[in-house]
Amino acid sequence: MRATSYSLGMIETLGLPALIAAADAAAKAADVKVVSYEGADAGIVTVYVIGDVSSVQAAVDAGAEAARRVGTLLHSHVIPRPDENVPKMLKNLLKPEVKEEAKAEPAQVPATKLQDQSINDLRKMARSYADFPLTTNEINMAKKEDLIRLLEEKQGGGDKA
Repeated sequence: MRATSYSLGMIETLGLPALIAAADAAAKAADVKVVSYEGADAGIVTVYVIGDVSSVQAAVDAGAEAARRVGTLLHSHVIPRPDENVPKMLKNLLKPEVKEEAKAEPAQVPATKLQDQSINDLRKMARSYADFPLTTNEINMAKKEDLIRLLEEKQGGGDKA
């Protein structure tokens, strides 16, 4: 079995306020990423953080202390370089990262097919660009022809004379 290149930290609390305080303190204490949280029965919730071993340890310590101050800390633990199967058993642990990566790569639709797209699909495509020349409100109000022209320019098809 192979180990992952990061460490996994977990902070388990009783109640959401303590969990939120723990996640906030952990994120502020070290260079870690708060990747997910999970709820169980009776108000037991767990937050997961990843990063290098020392950062995760510092973050979990700070998060555990914040959880104690705000509510009830049940457990905290750090697993340095967990086996690659451990994150797989934690549902949705890394899915937020996948969504971010998907948004970073806007959908490329051939310009000839842009006219065939619905206005809602064109607006969704336009919003996927971080540097699109219109604001979200302007995209929501834009005409189909304007969105097609701007999307063609973003996709490199706007240099036609």
